[in-house]
Amino acid sequence: MTIKPKRWQVALSPPPDHTARFPGLSPLIVQLLYNRGLSTPSEVRAFLRGDWPEDNPFRLKGMNEAVTRLRQAIRRQEPIAVYGDFDADGVTATALLVETLSALGAQTEPYIPHRVDEGYGLNTGALRELARRGIKVVVTVDCGIRSIPEVSYGRRLGLDIIITDHHSPGEELPPSVAAINPKQADCRYPFKELAGVGLAFKLAQALLRTNRQTPVTRGEVSLEEEDLLDLVALGTVADLAPLLGENRALVRRGLEKLNRPQRLGLQALLSQAGVRPGQITATTIGYVLGPRLNAAGRLDTAMASYNLLTSLSPAEAKSLALELERVNRERQRLTVDTLERAREQVLAIGEEEKLFFVAAGDYLPGIVGLVAQRLTEEFYRPSVVVELGPERSRGSARSIPEFNITAALDRCSDLLVRYGGHAAAAGFTVSNANLEPLQQRLRQIARRQLEGVELLPTLHIDAEVDLSEMNWATYALLEQLEPFGYANPTPLFLSREVTVRDARVVGENHLKMILSDGRAVWDAIAFRQGEWAGKLPYHIDIVYTLEVNEWNEEKRLQLNVKDLRPSGLA
Repeated sequence: MTIKPKRWQVALSPPPDHTARFPGLSPLIVQLLYNRGLSTPSEVRAFLRGDWPEDNPFRLKGMNEAVTRLRQAIRRQEPIAVYGDFDADGVTATALLVETLSALGAQTEPYIPHRVDEGYGLNTGALRELARRGIKVVVTVDCGIRSIPEVSYGRRLGLDIIITDHHSPGEELPPSVAAINPKQADCRYPFKELAGVGLAFKLAQALLRTNRQTPVTRGEVSLEEEDLLDLVALGTVADLAPLLGENRALVRRGLEKLNRPQRLGLQALLSQAGVRPGQITATTIGYVLGPRLNAAGRLDTAMASYNLLTSLSPAEAKSLALELERVNRERQRLTVDTLERAREQVLAIGEEEKLFFVAAGDYLPGIVGLVAQRLTEEFYRPSVVVELGPERSRGSARSIPEFNITAALDRCSDLLVRYGGHAAAAGFTVSNANLEPLQQRLRQIARRQLEGVELLPTLHIDAEVDLSEMNWATYALLEQLEPFGYANPTPLFLSREVTVRDARVVGENHLKMILSDGRAVWDAIAFRQGEWAGKLPYHIDIVYTLEVNEWNEEKRLQLNVKDLRPSGLA
């Protein structure tokens, strides 16, 4: 794979009078916080402490109605179903709410649809089955805000449906008992970016706080809000929710719980993945734990992940962790195989096309989103990958900042059976008769919108620094900004005129370098950039993150080089 050029965009320095407002902070930290939109002393203090001053769940529209109906169901012992989604966000949200309702004395059960057999979100067959089994109240987590016909059908069956969902609502809302979603235009809750599990936590918070004031049933409730934060951290990070504001505060507290795991399933999952408690970061969730929890729902049923998170048996937990490990390895293999075929289709289309749309009958619905993401990363184009069905097909789309894929699907709504998502990612179901018109319209929208736009991935660089500034003291400063993740990325630095002392290919086309600024010598790694070997000039400019490399129990700082250029080119 040829290394594609990237655009380097260095953040502007804050005005001198801004930096002067923070005499107790390092200028570099002030710069990094400024880059993340944190400019007032109160915002900076809250961020560095990991606080979120406003956490009253009853400011969420619909919360009062949801709590009232659920407490009524608990008193009457009406069966409640928690209807989730098959990804890590939905599974953790389902586990969290079932645990909370059960602790309050409710008759409750989980329902997570099968990705292949049922697809995403509420479906009429599932609602019909739940009603047949005597369920009276259905609480959705991480889905439902656009399910107008399904909620209407559920009402006709006698189901009271409460929606908690963080996805963007449409112009019309479903006829539910309550819809809890801070993205509703008239919702006054100050933080709009909670994940699905975050909203489930807000509902749990409201139920637990109300119960402390007015118990709904006799008996002591031993569950505390803090007991749920490990699940909140898992789902929030795995779903790529922005790690700012309340999400950051919740994830920081949740990581403390994860590093002292109480759940047998998490202990087994960590053991199987070779992760030691005390070393879990947001990166661990994103690259180790999240993919394993997601794997079950991608290839089979997500109930395996749910059962792992809620297991009370060490033997069962170990068995389920082993199964998730096996399924995740199979998922990795299938992703590589499918990606190779999809790349061939893309190369046949030609890179001059503004949007890639590929389809095949044997593409798995649990894999197409991963493949679309890989295509978008490699070619920097919006990518749609579709699993062809006999009458209807299901697709997954990933996009770039220059193109809002869900807004594009809004302009194709007349062709779609259902769809949903956000600016960077979406999914849809389409009848096969409309598949070709959908492809043509999406490509037409992309051509018009992206005409004349130079489509290059952009590296948003936090600061240009001398390489000599990178040391353990700087690393300690950067740790104050953790956890890193979406919207709070690991700080990215630019250093110029760095001397290359050695460069060689290691592993699968990775570039291992020894670099120097004349004062210090650095180990550096540039993943998937082995093509530079033998071509590097004596001086280069590098864009990199600072990280710790641990080998044989020895910790050393190294540079993780994201991009490089011969010095003097820019």
